[in-house]
Amino acid sequence: MENGAARTAQPVIVAIDGPSGTGKSSTSKAVAAQLGLSYLDTGAQYRAITWWMVTNGIDIDDPTAVAAVAGKPEIVSGTDPAHPTITVDGVDVAGPIRTQEVTSQVSAVSAVPEVRTRITELQRSLATSAEDGIVVEGRDIGTTVLPDADLKIFLTASPEARAARRSGELKGADVRATREALIKRDAADSSRRTSPLAKAGDAVEVDTTDLTLSQVIECVVTLVEEKRDAR
Repeated sequence: MENGAARTAQPVIVAIDGPSGTGKSSTSKAVAAQLGLSYLDTGAQYRAITWWMVTNGIDIDDPTAVAAVAGKPEIVSGTDPAHPTITVDGVDVAGPIRTQEVTSQVSAVSAVPEVRTRITELQRSLATSAEDGIVVEGRDIGTTVLPDADLKIFLTASPEARAARRSGELKGADVRATREALIKRDAADSSRRTSPLAKAGDAVEVDTTDLTLSQVIECVVTLVEEKRDAR
């Protein structure tokens, strides 16, 4: 009975935005899996194109050089929340895109308008082709990529909480250094001219500072179900 109800449910497009360390990826994956939706980590796509630029010796500090080759790499994202995948020119880059080298360069590459145009097109095509709906997480989904998303959520948390989470993920990284890096990246992403990190006017803000991951997931699942039931 429940499966039938799930199948007849309207496909729903959910945009989840916010800075690093707010629980965005873990929440988005869990919500998608729980509700039978596809899942897209847009940050991984920007990391993938950054990895390609670094690997191919492109000068990251030269926006013209980055723009000139933005269309070259073939980036393919798998949208199964239980096993999200990402390849560049057929190579599995799920591991390499998480290195410190890529992390330190991704904001610069992401700020190049030609890169954003290319990746935004990829994201929109994946979102519109998801038959049962999709959870798309990133920094400009509700504002730029999918402004007509059925539900927009903006996750926040204090810099201290975010740094503690990220340093935990980064296996004992220095919390203070991590906090400074997060604040620096926030500033870069929030101040770039093209599609800055910003909360959409019609987004629901969820402060995750004092919430456990399961509480955040439960909150978002409830919001999605309410939206789906109302349609």
